[in-house]
Amino acid sequence: MNIDSIQNGVVIDHITAGSGMKLYDLLGLDKLDCSVAIIKNVTSRKMGKKDIIKIDADIPVDFDIIGFVDPGVTLNIIKDGVRVDKKRVDLPEILTDVIKCKNPRCITSTEQELKHIFKLTDVTHKVYRCVYCETKANL
Repeated sequence: MNIDSIQNGVVIDHITAGSGMKLYDLLGLDKLDCSVAIIKNVTSRKMGKKDIIKIDADIPVDFDIIGFVDPGVTLNIIKDGVRVDKKRVDLPEILTDVIKCKNPRCITSTEQELKHIFKLTDVTHKVYRCVYCETKANL
């Protein structure tokens, strides 16, 4: 398999195998008008298998979504065919409008203009809870 290198854009690397499509959907990459490559189950010395997403456009990327889905992912910024920056993404403390509260009694279900805000309450188990009703988040 041969995937071309990108000239200006973003490479999301070290994604846990099988999580690439989830990131693709949550980041809204299907709405982009540029080349996007999702490479699944790539052999990795460090991880065994991993996914990679290559975006051939210089776009802003939501670190909160990436950190929520798969903390530990590496984000490479490419300019003129060369990696100019490399960032490691961690679990965000606060998630705003990334996921929606499923509790039908939560104020966010009646007050449509309220942002869906979740706070990290358990780092070890990656548990997020709604700041309004404390319902546990489900991905």
